[in-house]
Amino acid sequence: MADGTIDAERVGGAAKLSTDKITTTTRDPNELGRRIGAWMTAWLPQGTTAEVYDVAKPEGNGMSSETLLYSARWIEDGTPVQRRFVARIEPELDKVPIFPSYDLRLQFDVMALVGAATEAPVPEVLWFEADGAVIGAPFFVMARSEGEVPPDVMPYTFPDSCWLSHASTADQMRLQCSAVEALVGIHQVTPEVHDLDFLVPDQPGATSLERHLGGWEDYLEWATADDRSPLLDECFAWLRANLPEEGGDTGAPRLSWGDARIGNMMFVDFEVAAVLDWEMASVAPPEVDLGWMVYLHRFFQDITTDLGADGMAEFMRPVDVVSTYEAASGRRVGDLRWHIAYAAMRHGVIMRRVTERGVLFGEAERPADADDMIIHRATLSGMLDGTYWQTLAL
Repeated sequence: MADGTIDAERVGGAAKLSTDKITTTTRDPNELGRRIGAWMTAWLPQGTTAEVYDVAKPEGNGMSSETLLYSARWIEDGTPVQRRFVARIEPELDKVPIFPSYDLRLQFDVMALVGAATEAPVPEVLWFEADGAVIGAPFFVMARSEGEVPPDVMPYTFPDSCWLSHASTADQMRLQCSAVEALVGIHQVTPEVHDLDFLVPDQPGATSLERHLGGWEDYLEWATADDRSPLLDECFAWLRANLPEEGGDTGAPRLSWGDARIGNMMFVDFEVAAVLDWEMASVAPPEVDLGWMVYLHRFFQDITTDLGADGMAEFMRPVDVVSTYEAASGRRVGDLRWHIAYAAMRHGVIMRRVTERGVLFGEAERPADADDMIIHRATLSGMLDGTYWQTLAL
């Protein structure tokens, strides 16, 4: 570290996962754009042909579903039309996918529901294509929103990494408040008012939280079937043994965004302009999303401090997030400790898959100990033995 910056290309102990480059696909974006342009003709007035241009893949975020940015122009009723779009594409399932399956129809439908039922800013979803033969995988298209996204690679907590790390404390707090209030808007969607059956995990259990946990236990089994993780097994045993009582220690079940974090939001002038990435949507108590939002910042913050920088220590503190959420929703939030641990432990399974994917593409080294593929291994151990909680403003 020198002059307020850090020189770190890799983190994660023995796994040595890259912090500045993570391969998400080997597909050719221009070929995808050409195929999408031909496909769009079916959605335009008869005899109209769309020309696709400015095809690009966003950098800095996203490790599961593939995202393609593009523009298109055509003539409609004699008038030139130009629009900007985003395609969400099922990932290459032979390249160590992060999840075992990708229900793009679910993502399309939940975004349409949130857009219709709330004021939360979600992009307009336009067309869904289930036929993988069109471009090589199922996909859907939505209108492109404008704004800035706090990056994951390099993490926004790194000094001088992006616009957010340069922002004043007041602007960082403004962004934090807007993000939490957007989550309140999403949580207006409830099973009592809206049909959320398509989001309920097909799991046994008396409560939504128990069913939600069951789905992630299945994910753990899938992700570690060929090489068990003693640490993750211990983590999920702890989660099951300490499961909060729904309705007592948590709020009532609501639509759960799933991947609730600022890296999945676009901002304009530090206010949320779009809420993105719905592949982890489900039904769960609101504390599940709040725990994820708090911990996913803490994940990047811990990496930053481990490398010798200050990061954004006052950002996304649990006590502040809870205060904002309660004021905006009028509902009490339960103790977030279990839910923060739930987020970190679920993220542990994801990071193991991310590291395995990095090994495939030559961006990480496979360690002898499978648990070294979890770059926040020390965090999980600290949560289990209790020492980690001393560092959080709960």
